[in-house]
Amino acid sequence: MSDQVKMTAMNYAIDRPKAENPVKVMDLSLRDGHQSLFATRGRTEDMIPIAEMMDEVGFWAIETWGGATFDTMHRFLNEDPWERLRTLKRYIKKTPFSMLLRAQNLVGYRNYADDLATAFVDRAAENGMDVFRTFDALNDYRNFETVVKQIKKSGKHFQGCICYTLTEPRLGGEVYNLDYYVNKAKDLDAMGADSICIKDMAGLIAPYDAYAIVKAIKAVTKTPVHLHSHFTSGMASMSHLKAIEAGVDIVDTCMTPYAYRTAHPAIEPLVMALLGTNRDTGFDIKKLAAINVVLEKEVMPKYKHLLDDSKISTIDINVLLHQTPGGMLSNLVNQLREMDALDKIDQVYKELPRVRKELGQIPLVTPTSQIVGIQTVNNVLFDTPEERYKMITAQVKDLCYGLYGKTAVPIDAELQKKALKGYSRGETPITCRPAEVIEPELEKAKKDIGDLAKDIDDLVLYAIYPVTGKKFLEWKYGVTQAPAEVKPITLDDVKKRDDLVAKAKAGKLVEAKAATPEKTANIRTFNVFVDGEYFNVEVDPTGDFQPVVAAAPRPAAAAGAPKAAAAAPAAAPKAAAAPAAAPVAVEGGTPLLAPMPGMVVKYLVNVGDAVKAGDAVVVLEAMKMENNLTAPCDGTVKQLCCGSGDSVAKDALLAVIG
Repeated sequence: MSDQVKMTAMNYAIDRPKAENPVKVMDLSLRDGHQSLFATRGRTEDMIPIAEMMDEVGFWAIETWGGATFDTMHRFLNEDPWERLRTLKRYIKKTPFSMLLRAQNLVGYRNYADDLATAFVDRAAENGMDVFRTFDALNDYRNFETVVKQIKKSGKHFQGCICYTLTEPRLGGEVYNLDYYVNKAKDLDAMGADSICIKDMAGLIAPYDAYAIVKAIKAVTKTPVHLHSHFTSGMASMSHLKAIEAGVDIVDTCMTPYAYRTAHPAIEPLVMALLGTNRDTGFDIKKLAAINVVLEKEVMPKYKHLLDDSKISTIDINVLLHQTPGGMLSNLVNQLREMDALDKIDQVYKELPRVRKELGQIPLVTPTSQIVGIQTVNNVLFDTPEERYKMITAQVKDLCYGLYGKTAVPIDAELQKKALKGYSRGETPITCRPAEVIEPELEKAKKDIGDLAKDIDDLVLYAIYPVTGKKFLEWKYGVTQAPAEVKPITLDDVKKRDDLVAKAKAGKLVEAKAATPEKTANIRTFNVFVDGEYFNVEVDPTGDFQPVVAAAPRPAAAAGAPKAAAAAPAAAPKAAAAPAAAPVAVEGGTPLLAPMPGMVVKYLVNVGDAVKAGDAVVVLEAMKMENNLTAPCDGTVKQLCCGSGDSVAKDALLAVIG
């Protein structure tokens, strides 16, 4: 056993003497726990029942915010992210709050302007944040400068992160070796970090490598060292113990219901393991058990349907081979499933390391994990043997330009040149701090959103998420009604769902076949052409129907234009991600279809504009990355079929070029 851990008298009492050098623990249940296991769908109302109990444990801090919470809350839960901080602060009064801050990315997926970054940190601190766990996906600490200045000005704790990744299956190699991590720790120390975090987002750190890194960093700095390691590969608990033997100051854990799988080690086994040592946490195991009872009975039943039950194993050893974080894996699987291409997952795994290397061997953590992930999917689905990178996302172009910072090794020169061809900011990459070329954003956002933003918190939310943020503010202030899918479910709802599942398993459910309705005078006939096949489809609208289809003028056929192919979004295969639309007849034009499910961010053209084949027409967001979809032919824009913020299925009609 290391000289850092010494045996002491075994004492199980709640009021046992404090250990000589207790391991400090940060709880991640209320942020990274449900983000890792339940797609960040945890609601504030389900955190309140255990909030006061959590405050009594003695955690160094409780992570309550940041990461994907800000996005998910306003987009999928109809909750104000700022309000969660204020609410939880009323219940958790002694334990500091921690958040995950993506440096100049804030809680979004690109680098934002300095004015917005400063305002965000200021508002987070004012709303109750204490510890700012700050990381940059490229470990480019120039992206720390603006936010760190404000963290310090606000009098808060700046925790600087080193994103942990590997060149080889274990620590070493030309890029990510021991010297790399020690030098990064020195850089953070020089920036005035109050603590240094080794952020192992994919669960890659092996026990003896954790020991070596902690030991080496502790030798060059007196700043406390913190280890954050996901359980994905199954090594994290062992790595915790070796890091503790090396003298690590703080480790991250979750309450048992939020632990393991792609989340983090559980706190309870660690408490028992350190009893009778000079590193005893001092925690009362009975208090932890009581919290778990509440979670199991009152909270977790609402979320169990979101748990990945596609495999029995609670670990994924493949992460050591493809180094893909768990959250990114689930995104890739969902994206392929929605595109009816899940059979190509092995090709994606094979292509992913290649794309990562060509993009500068970047660590895979938000947003770079999404950048590499969606580009890999695009390559697998749309590339040909003659041409790779046929559909390059806007974020890959930004990365190649330098808008995210400096990569560990240079980006592939041929790919960089292709990505920057016609790039709006210029075709020569920048070498300065990225935010230096980003114009201030707050005033423009204020002008754009107008009176809908009632205060600075609303404005900052909108500035970071213009499309979904505006939609949320409309829900918040009653401009539009929030849809049913963003509303919470109750335990009664869960019981009804479980009863139905039980009946189905017992064979007691019989599917009733509805009687065929009579056709009405509203019946309309459409000629639909799909992949060269012709269908004659009758559509009988119901409800308050106004026969606008018959009265609407149809676009005139362009001279020499091919016969139109009609898209029927409702018929898109297995595209359950978006509500189905009625079939759309297209005449006198060529359709632009969604190559994947996603959200329409904005159109770049107007009806009547002349476009050439290859001109960008619409920006489609998929997996939080943006794709510029281009005109399939020369012509005039005849129709724009969706609105900003609309969710669309694969093959949905987006525009018609005539």
